[in-house]
Amino acid sequence: MKKFEIPEYYRSPIISRVKEIRKAKDLRKKDFSPTLLDFGSVKFYIARHFGFCYGVENAIEISYRAIAENPNKKIYLLSQMIHNPGVNEDLLKHGITFIQDTSGKQIIPWSEITKNDIIIIPAFGTTVEIENKIKSIGIEVKRYNTTCPFVEKVWNRSQKLGQENYTVIIHGKKNHEETRATFSHSNVSAKSIIVKDIEETKILAKFISGELPIDKFKSTFKNFYSKDFNPEIDLQKIGVVNQTTMLASETQEITDYLYKVMLEKYGKENIKNYFANTRDTLCYATNDNQTSTQHLLEVNADIAIVVGGYNSSNTSHLVELLSQKFNTYFIKDENEIKNDFSIRHFDLKTKQITLQPSFLSNLPKNIILSSGASCPDATVDRVLQKIMSFYPQTKPVDEVLKNLSNAN
Repeated sequence: MKKFEIPEYYRSPIISRVKEIRKAKDLRKKDFSPTLLDFGSVKFYIARHFGFCYGVENAIEISYRAIAENPNKKIYLLSQMIHNPGVNEDLLKHGITFIQDTSGKQIIPWSEITKNDIIIIPAFGTTVEIENKIKSIGIEVKRYNTTCPFVEKVWNRSQKLGQENYTVIIHGKKNHEETRATFSHSNVSAKSIIVKDIEETKILAKFISGELPIDKFKSTFKNFYSKDFNPEIDLQKIGVVNQTTMLASETQEITDYLYKVMLEKYGKENIKNYFANTRDTLCYATNDNQTSTQHLLEVNADIAIVVGGYNSSNTSHLVELLSQKFNTYFIKDENEIKNDFSIRHFDLKTKQITLQPSFLSNLPKNIILSSGASCPDATVDRVLQKIMSFYPQTKPVDEVLKNLSNAN
């Protein structure tokens, strides 16, 4: 796999070495068991796969290259590069300005941007409408386009589905940048509709089967379907794609459910004409990270800590998985761990920052540690080191890593 040129301060003296050791022992990525770092007084179970993925490193490399190549120009990002506060703050410090917020609300008017300026398209991609707007200003869209290749793969699959007269069912969060972009690109060649979860899928299925009257369709799905969408016609042939950071297991559940509905309606002998096989659109990094997290559920641990941006979809799903078994704390960086043993963490249910007192006061012996795909290894490193500072007489890092390297 390509090695990207990203700022060295995003890498780390501990986690990056752990990844290299595991990679050397498991080149084909068949072993998803956690890494055990035994520091004596505390043990960390580290997910096999986590942190920067291909798409994120690609986006970071292109963004910093844009900064280096254009020292005297105004450089804009359409919105956050990735959903990590540290990375976005660093880009802002380098002089980059955001044109929109993550919901698509305009911050900088298009009228202020000229053809001599630079625009970076973030890893989530953007809509066809915004691409055309950038072109109309006279700025080259492709020059600093950091759209993840796996997001583009979903767009290409959606285009092919449309050419074959399938309607595209998009599993995603309706206001997420990637889902908005995917819907826009899919819409060019295919009728499209967004479902956020299995419950919405079951409602959609009732329109397919005829259990719900067609005249209720528009009020049920509101603005999350193509213009001139005709459910009587456009739900006869379907294929499922997803926002690449969604739970792969949930996308599969949605796909399997709709397959059964179409199977009952059209019969096994005709199903290929009405339901498209789209399993090849699932993101490898999302799959690897989520599978690795599933394996973390097999260990005995006292608490789990997941590091990442609070608006990061892929990170929130890792938190959801670990919360099935462990008291799980979702933090953005080491500064959320306080010297009085308390922790500030993001509660997914309330969507609020919560202060948990004494979370380390009993010095738990076994701690799970992981991060989202947009979180730098260096941030995870600092979290690990901050936690270790509470423990007396921990083994030296070099000794622990040497033991890991020598282990069978």
